Amino acid sequence: MACASTKPLLCASPSLAAGFRRLWSDSEKTPIYKIMNNKFDALKDDDSGDHDQDQGSPKDGEKEKNEDEEKEQNTSKKKMVVPGAGEHPLQYNYTFWYSRRTPGRPASTQSYEQNIKQIGSFASVEQFWRFYSHMIRPGDLTGHSDFHLFKEGIKPMWEDDANKMGGKWIIRLRKGLASRCWENLILAMLGEQFMVGEEICGAVVSVRFQEDIISIWNKTASDQGTTSRIRDTLRRVLNLPPNTIMEYKTHTDSIKAWEDFHGLVNASGGR
Repeated sequence: MACASTKPLLCASPSLAAGFRRLWSDSEKTPIYKIMNNKFDALKDDDSGDHDQDQGSPKDGEKEKNEDEEKEQNTSKKKMVVPGAGEHPLQYNYTFWYSRRTPGRPASTQSYEQNIKQIGSFASVEQFWRFYSHMIRPGDLTGHSDFHLFKEGIKPMWEDDANKMGGKWIIRLRKGLASRCWENLILAMLGEQFMVGEEICGAVVSVRFQEDIISIWNKTASDQGTTSRIRDTLRRVLNLPPNTIMEYKTHTDSIKAWEDFHGLVNASGGR
């Protein structure tokens, strides 16, 4: 199948995975990030849900929060990843995230943000494979777990500036399909197969008990031409049957539904 991407190594074609893995094989002698295994091993066992907060005055908490945000911003600026010598650069840098929550436990925007763990960022094909080859596949995850892959600088949250006016295409999968669909989706995204400029923000795979869910997020929910192109490309790269149900949901609607639900929980004393 012909590849429309300028990066054939990331083309959504039958030879895509083989091409990627040849690159990975050629670069095996390159040292990988030593923190990667330790960081991900810690994430695999994290089932804490909401994190407990140290008790203290509101002013102290606000001060610590501001200091943490400033530190995080300064750190991200210093650690911006770049392709290594001789590596194949991606059009955008990306960051892997992981989250896990105990079902039934109270949730809030704050606890959700605390529960998202950053795995790491990459800027080239080779750097991507150094992360991906060490990560558990979605089909092997347990419980209420999510992998997120977003452009560097964009948090996988509805409220992020890049996401707040956007939405996502949602596909619900029967068990056993998540790993293959997730790999096909992220390779197509990294290879710029969606052909919608800077509209793509990221993708998510959500592992649940009875089904799995994949979604791809874009910036502008009101742009029907863009959302239609994303839908059609998604059908192609995932090889979806014509009768597959695909739902587009704006983040504004998601926020409203979340607030309505948790308002009912609060009113009934559920939180």
